[in-house]
Amino acid sequence: MPPVTITPVTSADLRAEPERAAALLALNNAHASELSWLTPDAFAHLLDQAWRAWQIGAADALMIALDHEAAYDNPNHRWFLGRYDRFVYVDRIVVAPAARGLGLARRLYEQLIRAAAAAGHARLVCEVNLDPPNPQSDAFHAALGFEAVATASIHGGAKTVRYLVRSLR
Repeated sequence: MPPVTITPVTSADLRAEPERAAALLALNNAHASELSWLTPDAFAHLLDQAWRAWQIGAADALMIALDHEAAYDNPNHRWFLGRYDRFVYVDRIVVAPAARGLGLARRLYEQLIRAAAAAGHARLVCEVNLDPPNPQSDAFHAALGFEAVATASIHGGAKTVRYLVRSLR
């Protein structure tokens, strides 16, 4: 694979670079059914909560991960808080359609795995939609060593998710 530059992203970066902010928010919101729709303020707030947030290219890929210390009002993060003392939660990872198949999501996960292990975290956690289904994400996470631990209906039954865990030990 050719070299890829993974760039940290913060809310301060986005305030200083409105074009960058607009591109990343558009990438997120183009995939709102898999992730969730964000306003500019909600996007900035999420980045403020992030343990790590990275992008590739102008808006080829985005990953936002929070840890167990984040004050994040999200049913999936709360589910993991109720079961694990220490973790890194992948809140969202998205790759633009034109950049798919280049291994960008894998690169972001590899960097996150290294950073989380170096910081002493025991596991990575995330959820993948069952309804609406996301079979590509299921297969991708299985290939990275994630294992399903539970399912839940969230947002008043609008979504069903599968909770996944990957040990870092």
